[in-house]
Amino acid sequence: MISTILLQAQGAGGSGIYGQIFLFGGIILIMYFFMIRPQQKKQKDAKNFIDSIKKGDQVVTIGGIHAKVSSIEGDTVILELDRGFKIKVEKSAVSAEFSKKVNETK
Repeated sequence: MISTILLQAQGAGGSGIYGQIFLFGGIILIMYFFMIRPQQKKQKDAKNFIDSIKKGDQVVTIGGIHAKVSSIEGDTVILELDRGFKIKVEKSAVSAEFSKKVNETK
């Protein structure tokens, strides 16, 4: 009886390593396709949006300020909040997600 149990345990252990490798490989693939890849796509879209900002665009900053782009100077953007009232912010402070929402509603 004991020898039968030991033989069954030995047989299950030999094929179990391949099952574990397959399981861990599947988990890594699922994490890549559902977590890592969408995040990389979102970062790429945000970078393309920031690079495509031009004078006259309506944007929203990360802090929630709605403004119109007055000019672009390197890595900074001058935003016009009201006639004659301008502020200078970094390009990275402009939110691609919120700016797209504002432009879609117009």
